[in-house]
Amino acid sequence: MKKNISIEQELKLVEKLIKNDINSEKTISGLYEYIFKSKGKKIRAKLSLISSSIKKHKDRFKLASIIELLHTATLVHDDVVDNSSIRRGKKSVNTEWSNSHGVLIGDYIYSKAFILMVEIGNKEILRELAAATNDISQGELIQLDAIKNEEISLNKLKKISYYKTGRLFEAAAKTGAILSSSNKSYINDVSEYAKNLGILFQIRDDLLDYSDSSDIGKPSYQDLKEGKVTYPFYYAYKNANKEEQRGLKNILGTKKLNKSEANKLVSRLNGIKETKKLAEKYYIQSIKCAKNINKLSVRQEMIELSDMALKRKK
Repeated sequence: MKKNISIEQELKLVEKLIKNDINSEKTISGLYEYIFKSKGKKIRAKLSLISSSIKKHKDRFKLASIIELLHTATLVHDDVVDNSSIRRGKKSVNTEWSNSHGVLIGDYIYSKAFILMVEIGNKEILRELAAATNDISQGELIQLDAIKNEEISLNKLKKISYYKTGRLFEAAAKTGAILSSSNKSYINDVSEYAKNLGILFQIRDDLLDYSDSSDIGKPSYQDLKEGKVTYPFYYAYKNANKEEQRGLKNILGTKKLNKSEANKLVSRLNGIKETKKLAEKYYIQSIKCAKNINKLSVRQEMIELSDMALKRKK
C-alpha cells in the first residue's frame, strides 16, 4: 500500500514544480530564483492541496503551483505599487533591481500560471481562477480609495480585504474541490470557509503592521506611512474626538513617523482592540464553516489553519 504523505511534504513537491523549467535567459532566471528562494507561508497552496485531497487527482500539485504563482505575482506587483523595500525579510525585487523589473517579472510569473491552467484543461477551474485574478486587480484599485481617506466605510474595508486576500483563498479551495469532487455542497463549504479565512488573514496583516517585531518580514507601520487606512486606524478614527482626529490625520501618510506615539494613539482609541475583535469574528465564522465540511481530515486541517491565522506573528 502506498504511504500517504503529509501536506507539508506535498508543499515541497509544489515548490519543486514551481522551480522547474526556469528560463535560460540569465536576467529572467536570476529574478525568478531570487523571488522563489524566499520561504513564504504558502497558505493558499496548502488550501488547494487540502481541499483537493479527497481524491488524489494527477493535477493536484500543478493546481497548487498555479495558486502560488498567482499569489507571488501579486506580491511582486504590490511592492512596485507601494514602493516597498522589503519582502519576506529581504530586499524586494523593485529595490534590488528596478520597478520595471518588478512589473515585468510579475507579468512573467502570471503567464506561467496561465500556461499551467491551460495544461490542466478544466474550463470550470480556468473560469474561477481568471475571475479571481480579475477581482484581485479590482481590490488593488479599490484600495486606492483607502489612501488618506479617513471617512472610508467599514464595508469598503471589508470589500478590499475580500478582493485583495479572501478572493484567492476562496479560489484556491474552490478549484481544489472542483478538481477532486463533483459534490456541490463540499465545493460550497470549502469555498465559504476559505473566504472567511482569507479575510481573517488580511485583518491580522493589518494588525501586524502595528507591530514592532522584526520577525514579520517587512517594515512595520508601512501601511500607515503610505497613508492607507486599515482596520486599526479606521476604528481609532471612529472613536476619536475632533482633536484626536486631527492627531490621527497628522500621522497618516507621514514618512518620518514616530512609531511609538502612533501606536499609543491608535491603541488608546481602541483601534487595536476592535480590530482584534473583528479578527475573532471572522475566526469564529471560519470555524463554523469548517464544521460543515463532511470530510473529517479536511475539516481538521481547515480548523488548524484558522487557529494559525488568528495567532500568527508574521
